[in-house]
Amino acid sequence: MKIEVRLFATLRHGRLAKQPIEIAFDSRLADVLAPLGIGRHEVSIRLLNGREAPWESPLGEGDTVSLFPPVGGG
Repeated sequence: MKIEVRLFATLRHGRLAKQPIEIAFDSRLADVLAPLGIGRHEVSIRLLNGREAPWESPLGEGDTVSLFPPVGGG
């Protein structure tokens, strides 16, 4: 099934800001990380269709996943 992944800030380095990916029909939110080469520790906020969601959330055809890194600053 196809979903869209949107990456923000430092997660975009070497990757597209928006990208469609193909995943298995029984995939969970955490399953989008490996194809993108992103570790869980790199993600602070994760949204599924605009709402915060746990890593175990099931994905459906056409879903949009947004991933944000931790915010730094001083």
